[in-house]
Amino acid sequence: MKRTRIIMGMPVSVEIVGPEAKPELFKEVFDYFRQVDKRYSTYKEDSEISRINHGLPRKEWTAEMVNVMALCEETKRQTGGFFNIEKDGELDPSGLVKGWSIRGAANLLIKRGVKNFMIEAGGDIQTSGLDKNGQTWRVGIRDPFNRHQNVKVLKIDGQGVATSGAYIRGQHIYNPHDADDQLQAIASLTVVGPDIYEADRMATAAFAMGRSGINFIEKLSGFEGYSIDQNGMATMTSGFEAFAL
Repeated sequence: MKRTRIIMGMPVSVEIVGPEAKPELFKEVFDYFRQVDKRYSTYKEDSEISRINHGLPRKEWTAEMVNVMALCEETKRQTGGFFNIEKDGELDPSGLVKGWSIRGAANLLIKRGVKNFMIEAGGDIQTSGLDKNGQTWRVGIRDPFNRHQNVKVLKIDGQGVATSGAYIRGQHIYNPHDADDQLQAIASLTVVGPDIYEADRMATAAFAMGRSGINFIEKLSGFEGYSIDQNGMATMTSGFEAFAL
């Protein structure tokens, strides 16, 4: 059973295979995503992140927000500053929160005894177990120049898959080391990681690196990547083909 809702300004899909696929479980997952949006959306004036940007003292931040900000700082250090949630004097942790929240939703399902599922939010995917055909989940990498076609199909066994690019949401990633870099060299960059939180944050940072991003992914243990440049040329990491059909 699969259900989709528009939350956080994007389609969020949950597919559950097996007898656990009950309406109340879908509702619980979607309610979780709505709570995340309520706290972290920079488009909501009453969200916690908006109030922080308007001067809410750190001592009044929720424990969860403090933790998420610590994760953002950790990611900034791990990526040489290419992952940076601060721009124009305001904080926007959405580059980390999306993958973090998908992983949170996945953990919610696992705690409820669900073994076989897939969660997708804005093109970022977490899988678990098998699909409705009893096979390893299949995940397509969309052609950034033709959104109706896939350039690759991957078999994903419990990993997370995240794609960064400007072809769906417009240019929402920036190079914190070069304000004039329009990040036009790479059309899309897909990362397969241990889970969607890890894949998403590293994909965001790697995309901000431009052409060198795929080399950054190559050096990360447990990660593989596939980038497409503005001319349609694809470059993949050495272990990426193990996921391709």
